[in-house]
Amino acid sequence: MKILVDALTLALPFLYFATVWTYGKAFFRDSVVAKRAETKLLLLTLVAHFAYLLLRTELFGHPPITTMFEIMSIISFSIAAAYTVIEFRTKVKNTGYFILNLAFIFQTISSIFIESHFEVKPILRSNLLGIHVSSALLGYAAMALSAVYGFLYLMLYHHIKSSRFGVIYNKLPNLETLEKMSMVSIVFGFFLLTIAISVGLFWLPRAFEHFSYFDPKLIGTVIIWAMYGAGLAAKKTVGWQGRRIMVISIIAFAVSFFSLTIVNVYFSGFHRFN
Repeated sequence: MKILVDALTLALPFLYFATVWTYGKAFFRDSVVAKRAETKLLLLTLVAHFAYLLLRTELFGHPPITTMFEIMSIISFSIAAAYTVIEFRTKVKNTGYFILNLAFIFQTISSIFIESHFEVKPILRSNLLGIHVSSALLGYAAMALSAVYGFLYLMLYHHIKSSRFGVIYNKLPNLETLEKMSMVSIVFGFFLLTIAISVGLFWLPRAFEHFSYFDPKLIGTVIIWAMYGAGLAAKKTVGWQGRRIMVISIIAFAVSFFSLTIVNVYFSGFHRFN
C-alpha cells in the first residue's frame, strides 16, 4: 500500500498539470480535442486524488489532517471537487483553467514536502476533530474559489474599462455571473467557518490542556470569518457589490493562506498535532 501511496503522491501534480493544461488549451486556443477531454481528465484526477486520500488514511490510521502539507492536499481536492460541482451545475467551463491552477499549486507543494511516516497523538481519533477540521478546510476551499472568481471579476472589469475586448472578454462569463459565483462561495465559506469556529470553541478547551483563546491560528480564523461576515453585512445593509466585495474576497483569502502556512508553521501552539 505504501508503494501505491508514494506513486500517487508523485503522480497527482502531473495529473493536475495535465488537467490545467487541457483547460488552458480549450480556453486560449479553442481546441476541440481539449474541450472534449477537459472534464473527463478532471474527473480522472479527482478519482485518483480521492483514492490517494483514502489510501493514506488507511496506511497511517488517521485522516490526512495532521500536517500543513496533508491539509494542503485536502484543500487541493476540495477546490477541484467544488469547481466540478459548479461546472456541472452551471455548464460553464471557462473558469476551470484559473481555478484548477490553484488546486495544482496546493497539491504540488504538498507532494514535494509531505512526510511519508510520522507518529500522531490519540486525540486525532476524535469525531469532533474531524468535524472541526473538515468544515474549516472546506471553508478555506470556498475562500479560494471566491478569491479566484473575484480576481477574474476584477480582470474582466479592467479589460472592459480599457476597451480591451480580447480572449478574456470573449471567453469569461459576464461580470454579473462572476460576482454571483464569488458570492455563493463566500456564503458557503462563511457558513463552514462558523461551524468550524463553533465546534472549536466548544471542543478545543476540553481536548487540550494548554488551550488558549489567543492562539495565533484561532485568532487568524476568527479574523477571516469576521472579514467575510463584514462583507456580507455590508452587501445587505449598505448595498456593497461588485469590486468592493471582490477585493474583500481576495484579501480574506490572502489572510487565510497566511494563516494556513506561516502562522501554522511558526506561531501556532496547541493546533500542532504531530
